Amino acid sequence: QLQAPGGGLVQPGGSLRLSCAASGFTLDYYAIGWFRQAPGKEREWVSCISSSDGSTYYVDSVKGRFTISRDNAKNTVYLQMNSLKPEDTAVYYCAADPSGVVSISSYEYDYWGQGTLVTVSS
Repeated sequence: QLQAPGGGLVQPGGSLRLSCAASGFTLDYYAIGWFRQAPGKEREWVSCISSSDGSTYYVDSVKGRFTISRDNAKNTVYLQMNSLKPEDTAVYYCAADPSGVVSISSYEYDYWGQGTLVTVSS
């Protein structure tokens, strides 16, 4: 099971950190992805981190603003979001892929968190 607290309301330009914690399994061997779905839009891939060497990848719209990281000791993956914009408003989901190989396709991920709402507004 994945739990992803950390959402909330933040002003444009602000920061927020999302967490993705696993229970019942160890995240070390899983690739982790973050996805988001804005109102009226399809779910889109945001970022992912591999299990092997910790390689990270980002969609162009968040490059330089978002940082994905993992703390294996805490069995948790984080998404640090800085310089937030209103267009970042969405429900954010974390997902785990047991293959350990990163992917931008949601179909590759077997386990999903419940989603957390991030609202960027003044």
